[in-house]
Amino acid sequence: MSLSDDPQELARRFNEDEAVWRRYRQKRELRRLLGSPSPLPEEVLDDLDWLEAERECRTTPCVRKPIP
Repeated sequence: MSLSDDPQELARRFNEDEAVWRRYRQKRELRRLLGSPSPLPEEVLDDLDWLEAERECRTTPCVRKPIP
């Protein structure tokens, strides 16, 4: 069975994607509510919100053991 067919892996990926999407929506709505003036286009700000949400929610695999 490959990783793409493993139900637990598929569920983990789905949950991770859902967490990123929810965090992105929160960031985007907050930015729009605050109405911060920015010279950047809305699409660029949305992309930056998405990247920040991914950084916060996605797990980054370690190459070695984490330091306690």
